[in-house]
Amino acid sequence: MLQKIDYPNQSSRSPLLVVHGLYGSARNWGVVCRKLSSERPVHAVDNRNHGESDWRDTHSYLDLANDLAEVIEAEFGKVDLLGHSMGGKAAMTLALTRPELVNRLIVADIAPVSYSHSQLQFIHAMRKVELATVEKRSDALAQLEAAGVEDSTLRSFFTQSLDLKAKKWRLNLDTLEAEMPKIMSFPNITGEFMGKTLFLSGSNSDYVLPEHRPLIKTFFPKAAFVKISGAGHWLHAEKPAEFIATVDAWLKRGE
Repeated sequence: MLQKIDYPNQSSRSPLLVVHGLYGSARNWGVVCRKLSSERPVHAVDNRNHGESDWRDTHSYLDLANDLAEVIEAEFGKVDLLGHSMGGKAAMTLALTRPELVNRLIVADIAPVSYSHSQLQFIHAMRKVELATVEKRSDALAQLEAAGVEDSTLRSFFTQSLDLKAKKWRLNLDTLEAEMPKIMSFPNITGEFMGKTLFLSGSNSDYVLPEHRPLIKTFFPKAAFVKISGAGHWLHAEKPAEFIATVDAWLKRGE
């Protein structure tokens, strides 16, 4: 079963399960989870091939949704579900295929569509890091910059998945590379999720576009749309206070 980090709260409110994006982990969401756990129990999972969870040979959204279903059935019964990017697609897939497990859904900066870009360049950059020579995180940061990762925020984000002591990535780069076409797409599934749904995106991001809304409404008839001003795709990291306040207010309003 997926590894997770728990942020307990004795509240009777529905637990919130947080699902990270590509190359991320539950640990990346610590600030957000701690703040949100002041009102409700919060739990963040490591997806397969990420963090402390098992490495597998496949990485489809049906795989990820089944992993989430296993956790929910074993420990919670039903949850509010928040997913960012890849995690958002996994969350949408679960809500559409197993709606009885999801109370409400928050999708952070992603749509149920296929994207034409790839994230393979970052796998190539991580592979260029000579892990045997890395003694401290700054060594890896410098090597990632030399390998072409220009964005300092992304370099710092990637090194959060670096196990310095073991000198290895906590990412199954082989499977993620092989499965990248599936990660960039969205499964060919039908159905609809009738629960309340929030599509929360960054105003500077182009991942959720106006032309996506008719399809989103087909899958999620009760979808609402909110943008966080000045935020890009990594809205929870770029504007954490605004992200937390928006999620918290939306969850409370629906209770």
